[in-house]
Parts: sequence; C-alpha cells; structure tokens
Amino acid sequence: MKLTKTQDNDALTCCISGRLDTVTSPDLIKEITILPAEIKLLVLDFEGLEYISSAGIRAVLTAQKKMGKQGALKLRHVCPAVQEVFELTGFADILDIEK
Repeated sequence: MKLTKTQDNDALTCCISGRLDTVTSPDLIKEITILPAEIKLLVLDFEGLEYISSAGIRAVLTAQKKMGKQGALKLRHVCPAVQEVFELTGFADILDIEK
C-alpha cells in the first residue's frame, strides 16, 4: 500500500493505492488515530486501490467512527471490485461513497 496525504484547510485527502489488507491496514489505522481534531473532512481516495480485505474494511470503519465524532468521511474513486465488497458486506449503505 502506498499512502499519500494532502491537506487543504480542515480537509485531509489520503490517496491509497495497492492493497489494503492484513499487512497494510495497521498503517492506515495509525494515520487515522493520529488525525488532528481540526480535520473536519477525511477523504479516502481509492483510485489506485486494487484490493481490500476484511482488515481493510475494518480500517475504513475505524475512519468512519472517528470522523463521525469530528466531521465527515468520504470515499472517492472506488473501483468496481472494491465497491462490490462494500455492497456485499452492507457497508455501502453506511459509507459516503462518491461515484
């Protein structure tokens, strides 16, 4: 997994590429847990994300929980394979996924 962050005022965009799985999801969870309180919008840009496992979904849900307390979470550029995982697990209904 490659993670690139860009901050614009109170919005933080994390571009994630590669695989979000058991090996890489702890890195994303670490980034989420240290988010400053001034971040009101967290965007996870999955344009380069090829695969997400249950551990990756857990990391996304960790982000959802944290941002539910301090702002909002948006997912962008979700490929069809990852979108299907969110739909099969029912998480597409609770996540803000931009088309």
